[in-house]
Amino acid sequence: MIRYISTRGGGSPQSFEQVLLAGLAPDGGLYVPETWPKLDFKKLKGKSYVEVAEEVIFPFVAESIDRETLRKILNETYGPDVFRHRGVTPLHKISGNLYALELFHGPTIAFKDVALQFLGRLFDHVLKKNNRHVTIVGATSGDTGSAAIEGCRHSDNVDIFILYPQGRVSEVQRRQMTTVNAPNVHNIALQGTFDDCQNAVKDMFNDAKFRAEMNLSAVNSINWARIVAQIVYYVTTTLELGEGTTFVVPTGNFGNVFAGYCAKQMGVPLNLAIATNRNDILTRFFESGTMKAEETHASLSPSMDIQISSNFERYLFDLFGRDAKKLSAAMNEFKESGKFSLPKELHEKARRDFIAARTDDSETLATIKKIHDETGYMLDPHTAVGIKAALEIAKTAKGPVVTLATAHPAKFPDAVEKATRMRPALPAHLADLLSRPEKFGILPNNLQKLQEFIRKNA
Repeated sequence: MIRYISTRGGGSPQSFEQVLLAGLAPDGGLYVPETWPKLDFKKLKGKSYVEVAEEVIFPFVAESIDRETLRKILNETYGPDVFRHRGVTPLHKISGNLYALELFHGPTIAFKDVALQFLGRLFDHVLKKNNRHVTIVGATSGDTGSAAIEGCRHSDNVDIFILYPQGRVSEVQRRQMTTVNAPNVHNIALQGTFDDCQNAVKDMFNDAKFRAEMNLSAVNSINWARIVAQIVYYVTTTLELGEGTTFVVPTGNFGNVFAGYCAKQMGVPLNLAIATNRNDILTRFFESGTMKAEETHASLSPSMDIQISSNFERYLFDLFGRDAKKLSAAMNEFKESGKFSLPKELHEKARRDFIAARTDDSETLATIKKIHDETGYMLDPHTAVGIKAALEIAKTAKGPVVTLATAHPAKFPDAVEKATRMRPALPAHLADLLSRPEKFGILPNNLQKLQEFIRKNA
């Protein structure tokens, strides 16, 4: 039976249900499993997405959710009423050994749907069972917010507050949040960056009195349940393409690629590469062994405009040999000075775990144009950041190279049109999105004012 521990070493091991509702550990750390379950990888060959998901996820939830209930939740989550493609996360061959893994067939046309449609149903199940109500507070750089709202909008047991950086998300991203007309949904345009939004959420969770008063819970990728759901598509894709598949993951917060790392720990034979935009703190870390925060720049791939990658702590915990004291010292040094460095042997290990690359805005546009001109396939700017790296990796890779296509191109039509001179159309279920009325509040980057807003509206 898997229990969960904090990366900072505090508290006692927790159940999946406790971790789901808490989000962040009381000591400020992130929850990780005490041990990694092992998959019988070859026995999963030929199984459907939901069947693979059950085998991947059940060991992580077994103490809290029985198989029959899990299967019911998975069938509801990944059925045709929610995901528009029968394969849920289908592969698209671009050329040669280069593929795109399309993660945008859910209701908000971004990869966050894969986890957050599952998470919303988990919350419903657990809260109803325990007759509880929670206040979800989340930060988004664009996609998490709409996917979380879509997953929780029908729940009687949840109030959800989403913070996003004012003027730093695309119009489609914003409207997918602000046009949802549900009494339990609250959108906050914060006057600051995504890192300011994320820090505000962490500060609210670290305020023990406010956390208890509002019964706070999290939907950001700090919530372990989201990572668990994302492991599945690494498994299904490797089953389809074979051992040695390399996954290239456009990343800012490190949650999506960490799910790939989890799959590897479970015995899935894959390789991992990260791709960043000009906000390249993660690429610089793998190149130099030093994590150093710099100014956050607005880019054509706004969901990756991040300097503080909240999920990276989970990987560092493993890298430090699961030594919570060493991890805490490094994170405190980073918080106080804006940087920390790895010993040489740990830097070398990190470079074995991940390939790292970066792509600026001009290269992003050039990549969108190149792929469209050569194949007719449209990329959103985040996926283009990954494809640019994948094109280089594919030249020497022995196996398939798969870029995670994290959003539908219509979610970022301005960038796509600039590159291709063609404006991608929204899918039919979102065709009238730009004419729907919006509802949101604008607040300064001030913790007290945010907490007052939440108290008043929850």
